[in-house]
Amino acid sequence: MIRYILRRLANGILMLFGISLLLFILLQAAPGDYLSDLRLNAQISPETVAGLRAQYGLDQPLPVRYWNWVRSAAKGDFGYSFAYNGPASTLLWPRARNTLLLSVPAMLLSWLIAVPLGVLVAGSKWRWVDRLFSASTSTLLALPDVLIALLALLIALKTGLFPVGGMSSLGGDQQSSWASLRDLAWHMVLPVGALVLGLLAMILRHVRAGVAEVLDSTYMRAAEGHGLPRMKLLFRYALPAAANPLISLFGLSIALLLSGSLLIEVVMSWPGMGPLLLESILSRDLFVVIGAVLLSAVFLILGNLLGDILLYAFDPRIRNVVPSRAQRGNPIPKRDLEVRP
Repeated sequence: MIRYILRRLANGILMLFGISLLLFILLQAAPGDYLSDLRLNAQISPETVAGLRAQYGLDQPLPVRYWNWVRSAAKGDFGYSFAYNGPASTLLWPRARNTLLLSVPAMLLSWLIAVPLGVLVAGSKWRWVDRLFSASTSTLLALPDVLIALLALLIALKTGLFPVGGMSSLGGDQQSSWASLRDLAWHMVLPVGALVLGLLAMILRHVRAGVAEVLDSTYMRAAEGHGLPRMKLLFRYALPAAANPLISLFGLSIALLLSGSLLIEVVMSWPGMGPLLLESILSRDLFVVIGAVLLSAVFLILGNLLGDILLYAFDPRIRNVVPSRAQRGNPIPKRDLEVRP
């Protein structure tokens, strides 16, 4: 298990280096930088702009700038924010925490709803249930995330039951700890609900398809013929047999959730990574953009690692794979190849 995790972590670190290098090259190849708008101002001399470029290191060659950024990222600073005049990490870490406040509950709720519901629909013998399920999930899949977020805002405006935007009410910092926590949870209802609706349909369809395929197998029909109770047959035997592709889907669902979270944060004014990334792109704050994308990649790699660990724990075919002597480079003795009567 430890060797398996270390190998996955090493692959993730190499992937982060590749992503950072590619981002650095693409952003540097784009025309203009943070100081480009200053050249249009007649009140700022070219000498001042050149001095600022030298101060921020923008006049250095690309390999030097990348190496300086790698050293800064190793210290946890992730470079320097031109717009906020400070380390990029002071902006990224609070925003990453706010993004996780939405993503983690949305992920847990999506799977807690999708798994039992998908199993029950797959085991249902009424055709109208399957038709209703197909129609509802197809409708949810057709709705873009931005439309779901706008509908959630419309509900909040029309009913007045939910706060519109932000993560705290006015004067929330003067409340007690319990009242502040309750206020935060109330502000999370709409964005988390929008994320769950955007992810739920995909997981439901995969769970239903995986369990239905297992139920059509001969050994499940034999188990049903022995008179096992329906719920026991579905959740104790069919669901574990269909768990392998569902665990593999876990990493993909994290990627979809992160992309949807960045969009919903912008629409619903949640102070997470999405608004910071959009603002940094528009202002050409190079290192904040790279840091935000890398943190999203870190979340994705950690989610895939968790999925690999769960797959390793639940699937004995992965756990018990031992390379043969020929694969390890050891010759097979002649006595093992002899045919004995």
